[in-house]
Amino acid sequence: MRLDKYLKVSRLIKRRTLAKEVADKGRITVNGQVAKASSNVKIGDELTIQFGQKLVTVKVNELQESTRKEDAASLYTIVKEERLDEGNH
Repeated sequence: MRLDKYLKVSRLIKRRTLAKEVADKGRITVNGQVAKASSNVKIGDELTIQFGQKLVTVKVNELQESTRKEDAASLYTIVKEERLDEGNH
């Protein structure tokens, strides 16, 4: 499944266009590699997404074409969340 679509379906990022922008800015890695919006995501992959000053790492549990809001969180497990301090460049 495409990375941008997974982020939208899992509701990690609300809109696919926004997911594409974030990926195109190099703020998402899949298993440690910088990923494009078109990158393929598989079950077991680890995604790290930079939201402003926050870094969120999630593990992909399942892939679905669409999902209800209540079920979206079951598509991934949050591995860790960390704040980026301005001083750590």
